[in-house]
Amino acid sequence: MKTGVFFATLWLFWLHLAWATKYEPNWKSLDKRPLPDWFDKAKIGIFLHWGVFSVPSFGSEWFWSEWQSNSSARINSYMKANYPPNFTYQDFAKDFSAEFFNSSQWADLFKRAGANYVVLTSKHHEGFTLWPSEYSFSWNAKDIGPHRDLLGDLGNAVKRAGLKFGVYHSLFEWFNPIYLADKRRNFTTQKFVDNKVLLEMKELVSNYKPWVIWSDGDWEADDTYWRSTDFLAWLYNESPVKDQVVVNDRWGRGTTCIHGDFINCHDRYNPGKLQRKKWENAMTLDRESWGFRRNADLSDYLTPHQLLTVLAQTISCGGNLLINLGPTKEGTIAPIFQDRLTQLGAWLRINGEAIYNSRPWIVQNDTVNPQVWYTSGNNAVYAIDLEWPLDNKVILGGAVSLFKSPDTAVSLLGNLGKLKWVMNSRRVEVHLPDKATAKSEGAWVLKIATSN
Repeated sequence: MKTGVFFATLWLFWLHLAWATKYEPNWKSLDKRPLPDWFDKAKIGIFLHWGVFSVPSFGSEWFWSEWQSNSSARINSYMKANYPPNFTYQDFAKDFSAEFFNSSQWADLFKRAGANYVVLTSKHHEGFTLWPSEYSFSWNAKDIGPHRDLLGDLGNAVKRAGLKFGVYHSLFEWFNPIYLADKRRNFTTQKFVDNKVLLEMKELVSNYKPWVIWSDGDWEADDTYWRSTDFLAWLYNESPVKDQVVVNDRWGRGTTCIHGDFINCHDRYNPGKLQRKKWENAMTLDRESWGFRRNADLSDYLTPHQLLTVLAQTISCGGNLLINLGPTKEGTIAPIFQDRLTQLGAWLRINGEAIYNSRPWIVQNDTVNPQVWYTSGNNAVYAIDLEWPLDNKVILGGAVSLFKSPDTAVSLLGNLGKLKWVMNSRRVEVHLPDKATAKSEGAWVLKIATSN
């Protein structure tokens, strides 16, 4: 057999084995599943927290829980001052109108922002579903409020725009009586899981075919209560998205930072160093809330430079950045969020080659200049500089090994020509052009290409 034919045959054999893999409902088997390649390449996603909590849009998406538990004096005062004594959280639902919701406009914004996937809250801890779930008992966006399948509308628009669509799904529901009955029995019964959660998740996957399932609301019970491994085995073996889907690590008490196709460990997870497993930084443009807040101040939002800083840190260390914003109850995206996403997209159109399809380099944060973070790809190393030096000279310590050859070429993305550089034994000094000619704003990227 000729060598080429042999290796082609061997490749087909291994491919057949991969296709034939059957995952058992236990973590030892499930953890062997390879991460679908698309997720690591995607790098940037948009997270959307939208639901009945968008109506009061005060405090955070935990409004109902904090109100009912009397844990927030501010929320209690707000309700007493603005609503009658017999007003219930369910009464907010009729005002979740979404009358200005335009799914195509949303998808276009996310694409222009440079995102490659979008994750929507299909159901938050309040239990309200954004799709007409058979198991929501009329507590959904089709029966109340907008009378639309919001999840389906956005999913279709996102896919038409060429982006991947995913769903956030909360396992528990704060005040569902069936869940609370299981909880009172110390989770020795699983009526909530068997009669709602598993059926709901399979309905969600079968009807909308999401490529990301972002699980949450798991922490009060072990994964055995949630039957997490049973669901994931079905997802990986039989579901219509079995070959493409990825899931996070929130599948029961003790599973975070360990299991799942990727880890996000805790909100705004940004470890600043490489991890052994693919990870994601789910963070908020509004530091105080995941849902929209009418009472937010400008200082509560990340500046464009702060967003680029988090992006550089995350991508350099091998993570994906999932950027959260909260739409309004009317179905609009506030101008402050549009502004941040538009500026991010403009930056990525100049500097995207340092982000997309990149890999972590041997150094992440520069050893001398903490304002510089590295990525690699396209036979080059990229130094993302978060601060333009006053003397137009960038100092690099971690990249000295790249400059041992005089043929090493350095350029500034978005600009023509090569940059002058000078090296001594411990650092490299790269001479930048005048800042007025640099096209980026907020961060600048040096492309370092060697002759090797």
